[in-house]
Amino acid sequence: MPKMKSNSAAKKRLRVTGSGKVKYNKMNKRHILTKKSRKVKRLARQGQFMSSNKQAKTMTTLLQA
Repeated sequence: MPKMKSNSAAKKRLRVTGSGKVKYNKMNKRHILTKKSRKVKRLARQGQFMSSNKQAKTMTTLLQA
């Protein structure tokens, strides 16, 4: 039986905290920043925690690869 591979794209985008929550970076912070408001850019700097119902589905998807 071969080794299970984790999803490489997810490894780069998601982190699991010590308490088991999944943390990710928000979108809208990469390009075309001139037309976005200060508020949108400021809020995009902060990380976000995944909701618990999405979290379980995401983690199983990562492990299936």
